[in-house]
Amino acid sequence: MRKGSIAASLFWLSAGWLVVALVATGFLLTDLYSRALDNSLADSLDFQVESLTAALLETGDPLSDEIRVTDPRFDRPRSGWYWMIRDADGTLYNLSTSVVGIDVPAMMGPPDARGRRTAIVDDAFGTRLRVVERTVTLAPRTYQIVVTGNLSEILELVEGFRGQTFIVLGAVGVMLAIMSAIVARFAMRPISRLSQAIESVREGESVAVTGTYPREIAPLAEEVNELLRSNVQIIERARNQVGNLAHGLKTPIAVLRNEAASKKGALADVVLAESEKMSSMVSTYLERARLAARTSVVGKKADSTMIMLRLTRVMRKIHPGVTIAFQRPDASLPWFRGDEADLEEMAGNLLDNACKWSKGQVGVRLSSERSDTGAMLLIRIDDNGPGLSEEDAQKVLRRGVRLDEKTPGSGLGLDIVKELVDVYGGSLALKRSALGGLLVELRLPTARLGGISKPAAA
Repeated sequence: MRKGSIAASLFWLSAGWLVVALVATGFLLTDLYSRALDNSLADSLDFQVESLTAALLETGDPLSDEIRVTDPRFDRPRSGWYWMIRDADGTLYNLSTSVVGIDVPAMMGPPDARGRRTAIVDDAFGTRLRVVERTVTLAPRTYQIVVTGNLSEILELVEGFRGQTFIVLGAVGVMLAIMSAIVARFAMRPISRLSQAIESVREGESVAVTGTYPREIAPLAEEVNELLRSNVQIIERARNQVGNLAHGLKTPIAVLRNEAASKKGALADVVLAESEKMSSMVSTYLERARLAARTSVVGKKADSTMIMLRLTRVMRKIHPGVTIAFQRPDASLPWFRGDEADLEEMAGNLLDNACKWSKGQVGVRLSSERSDTGAMLLIRIDDNGPGLSEEDAQKVLRRGVRLDEKTPGSGLGLDIVKELVDVYGGSLALKRSALGGLLVELRLPTARLGGISKPAAA
């Protein structure tokens, strides 16, 4: 059961954290930039306040023309950069040329350690201002020196910086995401190599998992090889035990059969009949042990096209009165994953039965199809004979069942085919043929393409 990709999971997990980190970084950088600009504005306003305070104290006259600020921003009307000198009653004594149609309200609250008050207000034109106010006493009067800076400009700079920051971080994020995908791909390459090595074993190209792997997955490769070795030993042990048991029973059964055959009477007949049944069962299990031993060998594959071509030629000689039409597959037809003799036995039995029951016409087709378990080799054999009903189709797959005793044979052919199909994990279906007779569909596992020679003409 598959559940997504490790590489994809790593990529999306790292990409998710990357997005969160970059977004947080963008807001953090924007905040730091905003604080830096605001601090720079505050320092600039403090400097201007100190300059105006020094000029006022030096001249002693708040109306003096010598009290001025050299920064040209204080000369532009509605610039947001203003300075003024007023008394506690709000009477203006001196101001910058930029002060046109505005009034900075007096600030409330106690001053700081340096005698200043700060606030953020909006002027009459909607510009946000940072205000610094300092009180200076020149007996007998007390004056307020007010300086403002354009805070809206800083906010616009911060917004522009934020947009540029996220564009740059977005580009960095894309590059990091690409790097993350590449890293995930390279990190998963050993697992892909391990998967290919295991598939090579399954496809018959190797008998064990080979290659060098990182220490994180090297134990997995070793465990797979150990499992393969253990599986071979278990199958070999079971086959030997079944074979030994069956061979051990053959001699006593033969003795009973011979003794019963030499005697007369009901008891002898019963013993002879039962010994025949036991002999048949022993032969059956010996055959099953032989099939299990053959199909349990890892690393076999067969060219299905060449085998069917060979069987077609043989059946044409055995049944000269039957026309066998073999539909040649294309060169991409996959091979059968298993023993060549087993495929010959399965296909040969089915083709021979089709020739026996046909009325002179048999069709053979090879193709491949996809299923839930992977790619499957599909062999279709149909004839124009009498065919079978659904009930009869189920019966003929049972051991020894024959629908017509006049036709030569033991009745075990289809059952042997069914056993081999089950061992290989395939399927066998009997249907109605378009020719009017029986259609047999044999599905078997496929191996990788490799070394397929061009089939000769049938």
